[in-house]
Amino acid sequence: MSVPTESGRNRPWGTGFNSDFEWNRLNPDAYFRKNYLIPHRNDLVFLAKVRDFFGEVLGWRRGLHGVDVGAGANLYPALAMLPFCDRLTLLDYSEANLAWLRRETQAYTGTWDPFWAVLDEAPAYAALTRPRLELRERSRVEFGSVFRLPGGHWDLGTLFFVAESISSSTAEFRLAVQGFLGALKPGAPFAAAFMENSRGWKVGQDAFPAVAVTASDVAAAVAGAENLEICRLDAGPNPVRAGYTGMILVCGQKAQART
Repeated sequence: MSVPTESGRNRPWGTGFNSDFEWNRLNPDAYFRKNYLIPHRNDLVFLAKVRDFFGEVLGWRRGLHGVDVGAGANLYPALAMLPFCDRLTLLDYSEANLAWLRRETQAYTGTWDPFWAVLDEAPAYAALTRPRLELRERSRVEFGSVFRLPGGHWDLGTLFFVAESISSSTAEFRLAVQGFLGALKPGAPFAAAFMENSRGWKVGQDAFPAVAVTASDVAAAVAGAENLEICRLDAGPNPVRAGYTGMILVCGQKAQART
């Protein structure tokens, strides 16, 4: 199967540079239903690990400006940053995703309640008694590309299933991770997640590219960051889709500026 590119050429399914794909064709409602309508165990495990990492590093810090890069039809990375931030920027390149995010952040659906229940087990999150209202008031949805982010701008960040899922180019995967880390301030905590050995992915009839990364590739991409924790989980008996072998999470902090 092939996928039409912006230039009108055809490429094998799952391959191509980021600019070869029409990202506005992505259907966020279909993506959401397939990936998050029923919470997947691996997502909940990752969420608990991000909760514990942010809680350990940040404690009761407040007033930060967080960013979720390539947020897509997924709110749980933003929810993981919510207690620590009075401003949350949700960035995406697809206008369809942006419209979904603007709608969902106004009063998110009950689908996200099981995700919040995992977060709510920690004191910093339990202190937020009205997370829907807090997300609506603190979040801003904006157009943005992981390849064109401002340097040293945000205090806290997440990058979930983006860098390996926007191109089949290893160089572009590395550029995406570097762009994300470069957008954070020195010492900023972050969490990033990746599909392991992904062969590409589909939403409806539209196919999109991927880079087949491993935990070693992820570690190399974030080399230089500090306080790193890497977790890998098998796809398991109920994978969210075909064509990958597991999921990888890395938590850490951007290296402090050297004097």
